Amino acid sequence: MEKVELAIMFSGGTDSLALYALASLGHHPGLPRPRNIHLLHMLNGMSRFHEFPRQRFETASSILAKQVPLANMQFPESTMKLPGAQMVELDMGRLFQGLWLDRYEELMPRYNNKNLVCVACKVAMHARAIIYCMENFVPHLVAGYARRQEYYPEQTPVFMDKIAAFSECFGIRTHFPVYEDLEDETITRHILEDFGLPSTGGGERKCLFCQTLTTATAKEIGSYLDDMLPLVQKYVELRQAGRVKEAADCFPPGNSKMVMRRTKEIF
Repeated sequence: MEKVELAIMFSGGTDSLALYALASLGHHPGLPRPRNIHLLHMLNGMSRFHEFPRQRFETASSILAKQVPLANMQFPESTMKLPGAQMVELDMGRLFQGLWLDRYEELMPRYNNKNLVCVACKVAMHARAIIYCMENFVPHLVAGYARRQEYYPEQTPVFMDKIAAFSECFGIRTHFPVYEDLEDETITRHILEDFGLPSTGGGERKCLFCQTLTTATAKEIGSYLDDMLPLVQKYVELRQAGRVKEAADCFPPGNSKMVMRRTKEIF
């Protein structure tokens, strides 16, 4: 089977770390065998402890690399090689602001006054990841979303279905191979400990919004995505075409007079 370029949404937390390990060693049927792994770590401008994810990646890659020679010694006919891996930090803060923070007073009433800040953040993350994948010829993008965390609005079927369809518009396949597998936190810990990797916290940046309450339902999440994804698609297309001014105009700052005109165009 031909190996491909693979990108992983990498927070440094246990689920994304498990996904990295499974992809590196070829231990999951839902993952393509990668030639290189691009661990995409997103900067939303609202996090701290920035060194945690990179330390977790460097520790994990060192541990995994030591396992490959042992496997080849045990099975001499094997020529297994660990895929190349790099962690790339991508800034999507401006997108995040444009999708929610600059306009939340206006947007919340449209979606039954629900808090959709994490949905907006994840939309911005996926948009930035898609741009990276297009520019670096990476056809597969995966995320370690898990059913047990569907209390997060961005780890729900409605979000995943719509973001996967959005991704397909640009020729990138976005999928969620461990959504059913990691139904319990102990499963994730088992996977990591089986590979000799860290299985508890300390790998993620701490985001200002990560524990904020939301009672958003699939209806509000879906409505928000239906309104915003066409604008994000326009932004990506303009950016890729080099039309930087028009791309920036898709998400003007919240205190700009342009916002009211843009809002009327959208709604």
